[in-house]
Amino acid sequence: MSEEAVERKLTTILAADVVGYSRLMGEDDAGTLARLKSLRKELMQPKIAGSRGRIVKIMGDGLLAEFPSVVEAVRCAVEIQQDMAGREAGLPDGRRIKLRIGVNLGDIIVEGSDIYGDGVNVAARLEGLADPGGICISGKVYDEVRDKLPIAFKDLGDQKVKNIRAPVRVYRWTGAAAESTPGMAGAEGALPLPDKPSIAVLPFDNMSGDPEQEYFVDGLTEDIITGLSRVKSLFVIARNSTFIYKGQPTSVAEVGRDLGVRYVLEGSARKVGSRIRVTAQLVQAETAGHLWAEKYDRELTDIFEVQDEITRAVVASTQTQVLLSEGERHSRTVDGTTIGIWDLVKRGWKRVYDFTPDSFEDARLLALKAIQLDPNISGGHQLHASALYHLSWMGYSTDRERDMVTARKEAAEAVRLDNKDEYSHWILGLILSAGFSDHDSAIIEFKRALDINPNFSLGYAGLSTAFSYAGDADAGIAHAQTALRLNPQDPSNFFRYSSMAVAHFVASEYEACKECAEKSRQGNADWRLAHIMLIVSLVCLGEDKAARLAKDQFLRCCPDERISTAGALPFSSEDHRQLLITCLAKAGLPE
Repeated sequence: MSEEAVERKLTTILAADVVGYSRLMGEDDAGTLARLKSLRKELMQPKIAGSRGRIVKIMGDGLLAEFPSVVEAVRCAVEIQQDMAGREAGLPDGRRIKLRIGVNLGDIIVEGSDIYGDGVNVAARLEGLADPGGICISGKVYDEVRDKLPIAFKDLGDQKVKNIRAPVRVYRWTGAAAESTPGMAGAEGALPLPDKPSIAVLPFDNMSGDPEQEYFVDGLTEDIITGLSRVKSLFVIARNSTFIYKGQPTSVAEVGRDLGVRYVLEGSARKVGSRIRVTAQLVQAETAGHLWAEKYDRELTDIFEVQDEITRAVVASTQTQVLLSEGERHSRTVDGTTIGIWDLVKRGWKRVYDFTPDSFEDARLLALKAIQLDPNISGGHQLHASALYHLSWMGYSTDRERDMVTARKEAAEAVRLDNKDEYSHWILGLILSAGFSDHDSAIIEFKRALDINPNFSLGYAGLSTAFSYAGDADAGIAHAQTALRLNPQDPSNFFRYSSMAVAHFVASEYEACKECAEKSRQGNADWRLAHIMLIVSLVCLGEDKAARLAKDQFLRCCPDERISTAGALPFSSEDHRQLLITCLAKAGLPE
């Protein structure tokens, strides 16, 4: 290669390798290979891509990647190791796939899609120095990330490594090392909080007095940690850092300081006969204020099924409550002169959840400010789409068609900028279904959201909406019930009941339609669809006087509604649409 042909660049290199790969293959080659492929496909590749990294090559038991950002590379390495610990926790220690990871910042030679040079070699040597499940970084990397990430490292000093002339300064991540303890940040004080909402899940307490239930309780905690780790918007502390607290008296404030988290999730499980009761509560570490609590009583017919169901419910509810808490916190504490993109977005989502015309308009304006600051960040477009969708769909827009078209463009842009955010796929699905009657495409988007986060209750809620209008009543009801069971305290659950009302209307189950419409109105007295479905169910039940009274209530809260607007629901079936219009006319709604 001539000197003129050499292309060089400064980049961040991540080298990863499986510990004891030959031994694992010798014991179970097919099983090990299948698990390793699954880990690459479901964990490592999405994490690297989501951090704007590029996999350079996969070498049997190893992987080499490069990143334009040092911070993103180290954050990605930590998230991979944290998720790995959760995924493999159910296996005996000797069978677990564990990685060593090394991260270096250096000058490299680029040849096609491959990279070479000392920068790459140092990353490989750092990987060899890491503990199983651990990370080692170079001094250059440490200098770049020490004030930017809430991650503790231990200085190992200068190390002489093979084929590198000068000694390399090495730092070891403390979070996954076997000897790690809370408070490794040491004399420097409490760990700084990360940019995104941070949470630690303490080991749930076994209250049954039955040691045999210990595996269920520990497994439940581990599954919740793994489930929360799949929520991209959260920073989740790994299992081996939180399990140090198992059986130890401690306060949530202490945990928050030691682990550098804003939220702590704690709970307990008690077995009584053939039933198990699990309690969970989310606490703000600094104030010890309770944000959310729930009890789950289940029959122990299938202990693993129960464990999975409770995990999904805890993760779904925690995700929603953290979103609301973050929006409230930023509204109270962030100075308007220094507010950034994510502050704007957090405030905006909190306003969306207030479900009023003014709150949606506030969210829209906050979204526009975020987009103006950086149009290449998906969060602003996602929030803008949500605000416009709700303004239009809930009847608050002065030009519903225009706002829905703009909302679709903004949601598509959010997906383009970040294809791994479940909220972007969810809002695009809602717009496609409710705004454009494209229920098949909407269902695809909702399923993509659930592929990203299987515990995403709004994904099931979206499926309920799409299936109900598409005429599949059973699927519409089932998915709404799943969303309600996963997240029973979600402030948006009035939408779930109106979706079920639509499904029962489609199935000609008018008594059930009326009941669900009433529940929806109880959740939000101004929700137009709840009023519409109540009116049509009463007409179909022959309760004409009650239908006229319901129509009058509808017009008091939505005075501009007419048959032309209320009757424009996105049913796939023309028969259902015509029945709806006929019922509204019979109740006396103006044309």
